[in-house]
Amino acid sequence: MNEEDQKEIVLSPKYKELWKSDKRYFICTGGRGSGKSFSVTLFLLTLTFEEGHRILFTRYTLTSAKTSIIPQFIEVMEALGYDDSIFDINNDVITNKQTGSQIIFKGIKTGSKLQTASLKSLTGITTFVVDEAEELTEEDVFNKIDYSVRVKGIHNRVILIMNPTTKDNWIYDRWFINPRSNTTYIHTTYLDNIDNLNEDIIHEFNYLKEKKPKEFEHVVLGGWKHKADGVIFDLWEKGEFDESLAFIYGADWGFANDPSTIIKVAVNEKRKKLYLQEIIYAKGLSTDSLIDCFKAHCGKDMIVADNSELRLINEIRRHSINIYPVSKKPNSILAGINKMKNYEIVVCGESPNLIKELNNYCWIDKGLNQVPIDNHNHLIDPIRYALTRLKP
Repeated sequence: MNEEDQKEIVLSPKYKELWKSDKRYFICTGGRGSGKSFSVTLFLLTLTFEEGHRILFTRYTLTSAKTSIIPQFIEVMEALGYDDSIFDINNDVITNKQTGSQIIFKGIKTGSKLQTASLKSLTGITTFVVDEAEELTEEDVFNKIDYSVRVKGIHNRVILIMNPTTKDNWIYDRWFINPRSNTTYIHTTYLDNIDNLNEDIIHEFNYLKEKKPKEFEHVVLGGWKHKADGVIFDLWEKGEFDESLAFIYGADWGFANDPSTIIKVAVNEKRKKLYLQEIIYAKGLSTDSLIDCFKAHCGKDMIVADNSELRLINEIRRHSINIYPVSKKPNSILAGINKMKNYEIVVCGESPNLIKELNNYCWIDKGLNQVPIDNHNHLIDPIRYALTRLKP
């Protein structure tokens, strides 16, 4: 089956590139009502009419494909006039009975664990799809699966479907700062899909356009933002570190998917300025590597570290490094955030990861019981640790 066979469904001409382009990467972005998910679903179903395809369709978190994704595929099947004589649906796999080609649905994260290893071990994957790709924040997780899509003799594709988020996202860095020649970019808005939308939602979009233009630009038009909505630290500037001030280093420990971090912190109480400079932000550091980092960057100066790894702290101290565990009190996260908000933040040096965190660290709950997200905090947490011992 090819594109000309879809008589009942009219797509935006922009999506013709899914069928025509011979590129490896397809970046499909857009706002609400833009039709991007429906269009990609249609493409994937028609792709199964070619023999030899195994399509891996993922989301970062996916508890049940049967209830969350497969219904959309069934909707498109019915619109095309297909039934169970053409497609077999078995739990998390759709199989085209005519060709044997399959669409396999998997979550990248299951519970508290990533299943990257099991996903990249799937054999014969010819197309890798990441839906809601803005939720996948780890580029190296994407790379591990991406690099396993390498079947010879067939067009290998990697398709990312997303609502644009902040410009600090790795997808923006990788594909939009310096556009790549092996990539097809498809961006649509509700205006590209307006014939398929009812009047109520169009009226709502027009209301947002008039009354809330920034929300309209991001949510409806799918524009990239400089900062996430509800960021906790919205007042900061770039500047030089004031070396005349007393300073302390904060440190946080990396785990399987998190970086180990060191940040330099100083406060000018009179001018109400908080000076911050990112020192280390790296994954996979061994104890010996951490010791080398502390010796090279911190010398004999005080370091206040996360107290979750007391054995590690004791090991590091045996190497004459001036490191101490933070003393955490009830509600210490919120108290530390409030203390930081007493100051104007000055970001010093390059500090690229600190800038990303400041632009993306936001509230889950903005009500009376404020709760920050447990993400974008690998440098912000050790800032709080340092402030518990820093005396301006």
